[in-house]
Amino acid sequence: MNLPESKTNGWRNHFQDALATLRREGRYRVFADIMRERGAFPRAGLYADAGGRPITVWCSNDYLNMGQHPKVLAAMHEAVDTVGAGSGGTRNISGTTHYHVQLEQELADLHGKEAALLFTSGYVSNDATLATLAKLLPGLIVFSDERNHSSMIEGIRHGGTVKRVFRHNDMAHLEELLESANPAQPKLIAFESVYSMDGDFSPAGAICDLAEKYGAMTYIDEVHGVGLYGARGAGVAARDGAMARIDIVEGTLAKAFGVMGGYIAASAEIVDCIRSFAPGFIFTTSLAPAIAAGALASIRHLKSGDAERQRLQERAARLKRLMREAGLPVMESPSHIVPLFVGNAAMCKSVSDMLLADHGIYVQPINYPTVARGSERLRFTPSPVHSDAMMEKLVGALLIVWDAHRLARAA
Repeated sequence: MNLPESKTNGWRNHFQDALATLRREGRYRVFADIMRERGAFPRAGLYADAGGRPITVWCSNDYLNMGQHPKVLAAMHEAVDTVGAGSGGTRNISGTTHYHVQLEQELADLHGKEAALLFTSGYVSNDATLATLAKLLPGLIVFSDERNHSSMIEGIRHGGTVKRVFRHNDMAHLEELLESANPAQPKLIAFESVYSMDGDFSPAGAICDLAEKYGAMTYIDEVHGVGLYGARGAGVAARDGAMARIDIVEGTLAKAFGVMGGYIAASAEIVDCIRSFAPGFIFTTSLAPAIAAGALASIRHLKSGDAERQRLQERAARLKRLMREAGLPVMESPSHIVPLFVGNAAMCKSVSDMLLADHGIYVQPINYPTVARGSERLRFTPSPVHSDAMMEKLVGALLIVWDAHRLARAA
């Protein structure tokens, strides 16, 4: 049945208006069609322009370049040759291979927990787990940091539970909210270890202190911490000696570990409940075996040594120093994240576009709703393989583009 033209035009107008608003505000996102060069990261080819113009990638979440590591690639090739491409089903119906089992065991060991559970992405692991916890614990109150990731916010919302938002990393405000809650109601404090747009850390130990004082469970998103912090790469909570006090750890395989997927690690009972009741786990095809094999190799490698982590921290510190010395408005960040303040969405996109078009430097503009309006920025993620020469070229290009846009230098 064909719909009346007036009705379809009405829908089309709504869609067009929505997109026009994004463009007017400078927030319309354009995908960069790139092809990474195996073994040569951060070099890549920009295929949307001149059939492969060389660029340098400065915004990848493959923080340690593990997506290019020979051990990871070899493990993935071997898995494809051994079992084929896809998993063939959900975890309940033929989609659990020995690679999945081994990977969950490795993740549980990494975090010192009894069990772990794989998901298809970090977004899904947050959404599915938080929503399911709310349904399993009647009357649950979730205390959520105001800067928590969208996946955490959506998971809490999908659970339909009571949410209390505390000011970012404000322990006095968190305690005020906990103290005012009904002592008989179950409570969960949800927070991140590294807030990836600002690059700051959460006070995991202080949060655990409050959780123990008021009888709350703890849920930490270590997505931007796993692989990068702690003696074996277990994350910020491990580095700070708080991992054993955390009830549920959520993480990703798509950033420092260089592949894709998400997971939680917790007690056997919690993991079994999420496995048994979370629709986001039950009703989706499992990760391809090759992906699980690659992640397994990556985790084992990063558990065994600290070289990549140390090099990353040195690279990030050097880039921040170069930017400060050049008078660029680099935002304070104690982590591996290097945010550069712009403060205007349209300007942020224009700066990003000019860096790419004129200098072959790819960094994505970070605009609302990822960050608050007026705090738009460029977010640089130096890796262990970004060289001194690349950094010097980047800073030189930034100065040219900054002046072309009449942007203010740092005081």
